[in-house]
Amino acid sequence: MSREDTPNPQTAHYSAIHDAYEAHYYDSASMAYRHRFLYQPLLEGLRLEAASVADLACGSGHNSLALRGYFPSIHVTGYDISEEACRDYRVNTGAVAHLVDLTKSYSPEQSHDAALVIGGLHHCVIDLRTTLTNIARIVRPGGHFLMVEPSDHSFLSGIRRMWYKADRWFEADTEQALKHDELAATAAPYFVPEKVVYVGGPAFYLILNSLIMRVPLRAKPVLAPVLFPIEGLYNRLPGRAPFAVFLARWRRTDMPVESAPQTPRSS
Repeated sequence: MSREDTPNPQTAHYSAIHDAYEAHYYDSASMAYRHRFLYQPLLEGLRLEAASVADLACGSGHNSLALRGYFPSIHVTGYDISEEACRDYRVNTGAVAHLVDLTKSYSPEQSHDAALVIGGLHHCVIDLRTTLTNIARIVRPGGHFLMVEPSDHSFLSGIRRMWYKADRWFEADTEQALKHDELAATAAPYFVPEKVVYVGGPAFYLILNSLIMRVPLRAKPVLAPVLFPIEGLYNRLPGRAPFAVFLARWRRTDMPVESAPQTPRSS
């Protein structure tokens, strides 16, 4: 059986953690973190009014709804490996969602002015080259690819790798932190990096990642007002090693991509 026909372990894994993930990563404290420390620096200087944006690894649509808050005329479309996520995305956003495994060859029904992924690429390490080629098909030449991903340059990377193997909230064989420069090299010649910023300190772990840190939901509204000012100061540290994630903005080049040999089921 070829890998194109082999089920991706991430599909079953996401289905198993879906409810807990939704509760911890999209509560009010986590969304406040996303707006202040992820969305705002990632979107700074971009004009996406009336743009068509692909929300990759879209989940239930919270990132798309946030984009609408910044750009009310934006047109969003979801892409996810999970049927549950696609169903919830359609309900929450009223937009189209496609059931897609981006690690397998894919010819999209449409192209977009931009694509956004928040913590999705590191779940695609089973075949990052195919994933990035698919994204190059999704984003029009001159468009942008925006991402937030765990950084393997963090001084905690060794602990993170052990944690991935030991904790049931991870699928260690098919997810891992990424190095931006290596990722960009894999994406060439279809994308050119325009911006990369490293962030993520105490609030990243205790607020946004409360699920894996076992922080009770009821504690987060108390912790957030204390941790957010500390996070702002922490993010001013120099270098890459102190930080949990990188935020990157890439521009799609004019390099054409051949059509994929087959198109998975979408709806």
